[in-house]
Amino acid sequence: MAKKLFIGSLPYSTTDDELEALFAAEGTVVSAKVIFDRETGRSKGFGFVEMESDDEAKAAIEKLNGSDFGGRSLVVNEARPQQPRGERRSFSESREN
Repeated sequence: MAKKLFIGSLPYSTTDDELEALFAAEGTVVSAKVIFDRETGRSKGFGFVEMESDDEAKAAIEKLNGSDFGGRSLVVNEARPQQPRGERRSFSESREN
């Protein structure tokens, strides 16, 4: 079963392909995604990589957590399940209340 990893402290210029290539050295990458801000289109400096097996994910964490990538020290750990968000209101709705 695939294991999803959180990758923090990415250089803001990192692409999905670069992230995938970095983790491919540790095993089979199912998916690699850098997260971008919807408003600005700029990278948020983190992403997610899904490895094919738990063993490959553990190897990637051990080798890449704290390693230098583009001048930054990566944070690599098991991704936590996404928490449900509360109801979102627009800026104008929040100012009326």
